[in-house]
Amino acid sequence: MAYVIGMDIGGTQVKGVVCDEQGRTVAEAKHPTHAASGRDAILASLRLTASELIARCPDAKAIGIGTAGRVDVRTGVVVYATDNLPGWMGTDLAKWGRDNFGLPTFADNDGNAALLGEAWTGAARGLTDAAMLTLGTGVGGAILSGGRIVRGANHSGGEWGHVVLVPGGRACNCGRHGCLEQYASGTALVRDASAAAGRTFADGREAVKALQAGEPAVVDVFRRYAEHLAVAIGNIVQSLDPQAILIGGGVVESGEHWWPYLTEALQASPFKAEVRPAALGNRAGSLGAAKLAWDSLAGV
Repeated sequence: MAYVIGMDIGGTQVKGVVCDEQGRTVAEAKHPTHAASGRDAILASLRLTASELIARCPDAKAIGIGTAGRVDVRTGVVVYATDNLPGWMGTDLAKWGRDNFGLPTFADNDGNAALLGEAWTGAARGLTDAAMLTLGTGVGGAILSGGRIVRGANHSGGEWGHVVLVPGGRACNCGRHGCLEQYASGTALVRDASAAAGRTFADGREAVKALQAGEPAVVDVFRRYAEHLAVAIGNIVQSLDPQAILIGGGVVESGEHWWPYLTEALQASPFKAEVRPAALGNRAGSLGAAKLAWDSLAGV
């Protein structure tokens, strides 16, 4: 049986899997990203995760990596990244994998990897035209058209997080103002819920507890959050006319508590689309990275 390694570099964790050509996982590992400490710390976490997986599967044929930022999938180089991953721009992940492990290594944007994973074994399986929004530390996304990921001429296809939602709105670390990421990311949700409640929530779980408790100010924040998300979904529908839009990322893990607000906002929208929660959870990116490795080995 042949295997590859797939890894996903998130804002808080590097997650990895070993899987076969059908997407069956035989090993998993994860370690803190330490993103705030910069490029060397991120690469150290990536190396630790890969080493653990290779120790469990020494015959792995290749490595696939999903990462935030714009990635030239042909070269494996991060051509643009925001300060969510400090010092990350210019990192050659293909060379890193070859130099450290002697394995062919392929890299892509994490949103693309997540949708690739969902199309392989998840909620987009069997679809040829779909879009995805990933809601976590930032907002990512991807486009599937005719069964293939659309990366764009400058590697920024599906970067919904940096589409302007509110002209002249909040400053974004990409240099623009009013980007979707400043209103629909998990980071934005925690910030807004904290401001509304008058106390600091450490993470999304604490904000969701306040939502469950029925705190009016926090309920209002989640309603506005869902409304912003519905506007973004409507824009995607009008742009791409997909079979379905998938919502993934860490925020979806608590979706049972806020998804009804999104359903309500979508029902009020003139743009109709099938909206599905992603099925693979926080494994979508690493599974998609593994699929990238398989496809790249096969010359797809």
